[in-house]
Amino acid sequence: MKASAIRELRSDELQGKLDDLYKQLFGLRSQAMTEKVENNRAVTNVKRDIARLKTIMREIELKGQ
Repeated sequence: MKASAIRELRSDELQGKLDDLYKQLFGLRSQAMTEKVENNRAVTNVKRDIARLKTIMREIELKGQ
C-alpha cells in the first residue's frame, strides 16, 4: 500500500485498515509456523504496511495539535 493512498483515508478507515493488517500478520505468522506460507516476503510486507500506516497516523495526530 502506498503512502499517498493511505493519506487519502479518514481516521476511522485508518484504524480499520490497521486492525485488518494486524489480523493478516497473525494469520501469516501462524502459516509460517506450519510452513504453509506461499510468499516468504508476505510477513515483511505486512510489517512495513503497518509501520507506514502508523507513521501517517502519527503525522495526522501531530498536525491536529
